[in-house]
Amino acid sequence: MITQKIKELEELKARAAQLEADIETERAAELAALPGQYGYSDINEFIEALRKVFDVRGSSDKTPAASGKRTRSKITPEIKEQVKAAVIEGKRGSAIAAEFGISLPSVQNIKKEFGLVKPHETAPASAAEASDPATS
Repeated sequence: MITQKIKELEELKARAAQLEADIETERAAELAALPGQYGYSDINEFIEALRKVFDVRGSSDKTPAASGKRTRSKITPEIKEQVKAAVIEGKRGSAIAAEFGISLPSVQNIKKEFGLVKPHETAPASAAEASDPATS
């Protein structure tokens, strides 16, 4: 009984391997025909057209910003002054960052530079120290 199952398994494995080979051959033929089906004379023109459609990196006619890569912001003294004014107006850091096209950590650094960062209040270490006037 088990030998029959082993033999059947081997036949199925051979059949699966043959199907995989057939699929690979058929797929290669269909892929090779794609450029011609869409009116391209060679594979390179077809690949370039696909890159443009899917906006893939590596295409020669794109800028870094168009490919999703961020460019580094130049933080000028004028921007620093505008950020300072926005902080004084009471705007939130994330809104300031979005308005001037800079990162939130850059906004924080500018706030520190101008001394606009509020100090953190330290809480007493324990409840006993909070109620004990001798430790204050």
